[in-house]
Amino acid sequence: MAEEKDRTTHYREGSLTLAGTVMLGTGVMIGAGIFALTGQMAQMTGVLFPLAFLAAAVIVSFSAYSYIKISNAYPSAGGIGMYLHKAYGDRLPTAFNALLMYFSMVIAQSFLARTFGAYTMQLFGGDESGRMVPILGVSLILAAFLINLMGNRLIENVASFIGILKIGGILVFGLVGVWIADSISVDFSSTGEAGTVGNFLGATALGILAFKGFTTITNSGSEVKDPHRNVGRAIVISIAACVVIYTLVGFAVASNLSLAEIIETRDYSLAAAARPALGDYGVWFTVAIAIMATAGGILASIFAVSRMLAMLTEMKLVPHRHFGMPGSIQKHTLVYTVVLGLVLTAFFDLSRIAALGIVFYLIMDIAIHWGVIRYLREDIKARAWIPVIAIFLDLLALGGFVWVKVNSDPFVIGVAVVTMIIIAIAEQIFLKSSARARQKALEESHTHHH
Repeated sequence: MAEEKDRTTHYREGSLTLAGTVMLGTGVMIGAGIFALTGQMAQMTGVLFPLAFLAAAVIVSFSAYSYIKISNAYPSAGGIGMYLHKAYGDRLPTAFNALLMYFSMVIAQSFLARTFGAYTMQLFGGDESGRMVPILGVSLILAAFLINLMGNRLIENVASFIGILKIGGILVFGLVGVWIADSISVDFSSTGEAGTVGNFLGATALGILAFKGFTTITNSGSEVKDPHRNVGRAIVISIAACVVIYTLVGFAVASNLSLAEIIETRDYSLAAAARPALGDYGVWFTVAIAIMATAGGILASIFAVSRMLAMLTEMKLVPHRHFGMPGSIQKHTLVYTVVLGLVLTAFFDLSRIAALGIVFYLIMDIAIHWGVIRYLREDIKARAWIPVIAIFLDLLALGGFVWVKVNSDPFVIGVAVVTMIIIAIAEQIFLKSSARARQKALEESHTHHH
């Protein structure tokens, strides 16, 4: 009985303050968004990349409405998994889309880890061999895993401290970069091939990755103080803060580097932008912020995603094996999350990691909005037209992104499609076997009563 009790997932209600919750959200958003995506978005859409960040902010603002309405009605540590369950019940759409969200969050951890490696190596003149970036990324994930084993309070304190430092540091970078640049004007007239509508939509989809960290907040729902008010408030504050920061930094980078330079240094473009403006000291300062931002982001992401998988496990929507490990399900899902993150970090480069993440995330996001329109609208008192616009904008961004990738890197779209097919088939088999097992248990119970 004691062993059975130990297997349950433990949540501490009211253990996260509003400020701590905002720091968890911005920790994931800023870590993933600004440091590596700036260069990749510039590669996709040229000098229009600051506008692509703003377009992504508009899409995310419409998307956030559904999450805020559901989280106000049903605050839950399961976050996205619980929201999907409210809409679709114990069915394939819930399990499939929840796992897409899970994988997109694990992918975000790997993205952060490799960004950490790319920036850290700028202190040593770069990574000619290509080996040190994944090694450093793997080391960071392992360190974040150890901190996550120590509990909520330490995670909140560390994430809050890192969050304050990095937000202050990035604001300084943006303000100083704009201040000392010859001009903050960006020439939007000569966009060339990169300025096509498809490319702009593709870059906007990548920009959404820079904001999607707000969903981390929903996964901490039942642990937030006064969640019916504070989850929604934390989401709004996090998105608003990131809009200001991304816009400022985007123009700072565009003002200090040519488009060719931004693309060439796409994995560490902020550090490269600091060099002409501030010399080596600027590079060191930027790398220090990047290290803090990516470390804080991984810490917050592992914290949230392992709890979401634990909730799905308890809801009997995903299979679970203890593999001889002691402790609660929550500890086991933490291990699975970290192992998967380590594999991705070791073997995938930044652009492919980002591509997988955005495809999975946007499909899951569309499912959330459809669930609100079709099943939850009256319960959560939502207006239908906002999620309808959110679906339309998601489809636009996803279509543009897939179009660009099919032409430039079809392999990664193939991996995404095959992975989704495997998830759907495996989940369908698991759910059917679970239903049969429940039915058999019910019949045996009925027989015993007679």
